[in-house]
Amino acid sequence: MVVKKLDPFLVAIIAALVVGLIWPAPDGLRSGISTAGDVLVALLFLLYGLRLRTTEVLSGLTNWKVQGLIFASTYIVFPLVGLAIHPLLVPVVGDGFATGFLYLAFLPSTIQSSVTFTSIAGGDTGAAVCAATFSNVIGMFLTPLYVLVFMNIAGASAGSLTNVLTQLLLPFIIGQLLQPKLGDRIRRHPRSLRVYDQGTVVVIVLAAVLDSTAANTWDGVSAWQIIGLIAISSALLAFILSFTWYVSGWAKITRAGRIAVLMCGSKKSLATGLPMAQAIFPAAVIGPIAVPVIVFHQIQLLVCAVIASRMGRLPEDAWSRP
Repeated sequence: MVVKKLDPFLVAIIAALVVGLIWPAPDGLRSGISTAGDVLVALLFLLYGLRLRTTEVLSGLTNWKVQGLIFASTYIVFPLVGLAIHPLLVPVVGDGFATGFLYLAFLPSTIQSSVTFTSIAGGDTGAAVCAATFSNVIGMFLTPLYVLVFMNIAGASAGSLTNVLTQLLLPFIIGQLLQPKLGDRIRRHPRSLRVYDQGTVVVIVLAAVLDSTAANTWDGVSAWQIIGLIAISSALLAFILSFTWYVSGWAKITRAGRIAVLMCGSKKSLATGLPMAQAIFPAAVIGPIAVPVIVFHQIQLLVCAVIASRMGRLPEDAWSRP
């Protein structure tokens, strides 16, 4: 009997989750890990700028099928599903968690994990960078608007937009400016880049879970509620993954483009969602609203890590069919 080797990336993410849940890290150390994550993400996007030829980025930006499907999945399909299931979730997980799922549906896509998983899977990284970044920029306006219209709560924060511009877009632009001179050297080390991509995701997961544990986010949550949150999050993710993959196939998008749609259109941002929740909602309701966002975020990372890793190991012709 042949035993398949465990994926080190998946093992590392699970380890980060476990450590974050059971280890009450000191404030100073948590701050240091969070800062390290910020630096790693900024360097990650500098490397993306260096490794991607400008023609690839422009091609990704002008691929309207890919960009349109990612936008539609994030800001049309997700919100419609959230609005449809919200009244059904109230008797299952309670009003606070049900509201959290509705808020989740209005959030922008992740940037770093969407782009990283697209890269790991062998997808169109240029399109992913453009789509995920645009999703976060427009999300600074659309998410508060959706909350105002559908949840009757006003408020928004410009801080997350500033972070997107300074931590992600600026390094990427610098990398693009340096790409003609240094790009070839960077592209000679794809394995090292892959390890760095994966390592950055692990640090981000650890920092996020440590912070949520320190904030006592899990206090007062019953085991049955956690099971319900996991089940609902898993079903929601399965639906949106199926939607993005098969609809992009029916739209006759290339394999690389379909991977970008799959990875970018199925994500919701914890890094953007929690700071925005703090600015939008009263302090008393932030905890219950944040829990579904945290649960969905961790599940999407675990599931998409497996999908990206397997896609990256398969040959091109393995994905020739929708």
